[in-house]
Order: sequence, then C-alpha cells, then structure tokens
Amino acid sequence: MDATGCVTYAWPNLQDKIMQRLIITLLLALGLATEGSADRARYIELARRGWGYELRTALPMRAFPAPVHINGRDLAGSSLCVVGERPHPSSLKTLNAFRALIAHTFGKPLTMRHAGRSAEQCGSGRTVILRLYSGFPPNRALTADLAWMNDVHVLGLPKGSYYTATSPAMAQTFFGKRGQGTHIMVKQPALPRPGTLETAFYKSILIEELFQSFTFGMDIMLFDRAAAFESKLQETPVNLHRLSWESRDFMRALVNSNPDGLCFFDVFMLHAVAQAPVDQTVDPEFISFIDRAYDSLLMQTQDTVADPRFADLLAPGCAFLPQ
Repeated sequence: MDATGCVTYAWPNLQDKIMQRLIITLLLALGLATEGSADRARYIELARRGWGYELRTALPMRAFPAPVHINGRDLAGSSLCVVGERPHPSSLKTLNAFRALIAHTFGKPLTMRHAGRSAEQCGSGRTVILRLYSGFPPNRALTADLAWMNDVHVLGLPKGSYYTATSPAMAQTFFGKRGQGTHIMVKQPALPRPGTLETAFYKSILIEELFQSFTFGMDIMLFDRAAAFESKLQETPVNLHRLSWESRDFMRALVNSNPDGLCFFDVFMLHAVAQAPVDQTVDPEFISFIDRAYDSLLMQTQDTVADPRFADLLAPGCAFLPQ
C-alpha cells in the first residue's frame, strides 16, 4: 500500500514466481517422460527376451516334423482338466484366482473339473491337462498321459516310451497332426496345513507353470543377484541337483531364485498376448504391437493388479510399477 492508500502489486515478482512454477512443472514432466521411456524400453526388452525365441519343428525322437503355432490366445476358452489328486485347498485357491485372471484378460472363461486318475477321462477337446500329486512323482501316470495325448493328437512320439519327472513342476505343449495338447504336472502339499515355506514353494511352482503354459513365455536368466526381479520368467541360476525335492533347502533355494508370484510385467504380458493382432507371439510383429499399445496395456494392467480377485497370484515385491 502506498502513501495514497492504494494497493500496489509487485508484478515483476509475481511474474517471476509464475515462470518459476512453469519451469518446475516442465522439468517434472520431462523427468516423468524420461522415466516412462525407460520403463517402455525395459518392458520391450523383457518381452523380446521372453517371447522372441526361435522354433524347432523337427525334434529328436519325433517321427515327423509337426506344425507348430505359438500363441497363448489359442488357449482362450479352453478347459483345465485336473487329474490325479484333487487340488489341495491352497492349490485350489491359486487355480481359481488364475482362472479368474485368464477370464479377465482373455475375455473367455477357463472352466475346470477333476476328471479322475487318468487323462483319458478328460476327453479330446480344447483341454489343458493338469496332473497334481504329492509324494513321489507319478512317472507311470505321466507316461500314460503322454501316450494318450500321442494317440489323440498324433504327436509322433515313439511308442512304448517311458517318461519321468525332471522337476517338481513341469509343463509341455506338444504339436501334432491333430492339433496341440498341453500337459502340466505339479507337486502340491501333502499336509493339510503346510508351513509358510512350503505354502510359498508350492504356490510359486504352480503359478509359474500355469503362466508359461498360457502365454508361451520362456525362462529369462538373471545373473545379477543384486538386481530386482521384474518377471516371474526371470530366475537366478541355482544348483539343486543334490537336494531332495522334499527338503527345506531345495524349497528355499527355488523360492529365492525367482518371484513367488506374478509381477506387474507378467500381467502386462497377459494383456498383450490376449490382444495382439498377430499370428504368433514369437513373430517380431508381436514386439512392435507392444511398443505401439504400451500406454493402453499399462493402464489396463494397473487396473488389473488393483483388483483384489488376483491378489493371491501377485508377488508383493514386483506387483506394481515403480513410481
């Protein structure tokens, strides 16, 4: 206020403050844009490593080359047929959450039923076979499952072969003259109330085999043990050959070798696989689609990971995009 009683505004100072705020806003926007570009580049590189692999149509011990088609969207609307043991309550919780996630991302339900002891009872439709067991691996049942699939899909596998489990969780997709068939075999808890380590272990291996079977994502080796995990596909190398699958050392090492659930990136890739207008997800066009649709996929993923229905599937350490 001057001597005449009039209020005098310090316009230059006000303009300076406005300019300062504009500059700060622009710098923040540039910083966020740079960070967003880094996230995009990192996700595209992860997608390239997990889905950019070459196919082999002629495999050893096969009677003929099989037509191979790699696209998780082919499993949209399929059925999950459980054989062997009935799902343990903790396994059932994981299975139901995964089924809900597939229905949400692929837009079609993933039905499930327990067919009994034999894969033959599943029928020959668009079915993913899941054999659950506890205790020793049921190699004879595994052999019978694959022999039946060999007959149904004309896979060209040698007659009279005997197959054994090489890990407590394994998944294989076969391509034959009469379509494709997916077989998953996963160990589950034997005790009604497994401990914290056992619960984490069995949930982790079940989620991994389901995710890889429905997306065709491949393992990504992470040699830097100090780096943060960004995908369930990532794993640090561990030597477990001398350890029993039942031992706590084995379980602890496997649980620590990769995330114990799905990461933000994995849910992002589920949306990408479900929506990509490509013939196969191993084609370069798939990576190009992710680059073009990145912002839309990101927003969809943020909504999905915030949905409480899928909380049991997510790894707390990597389920959200870093801010």
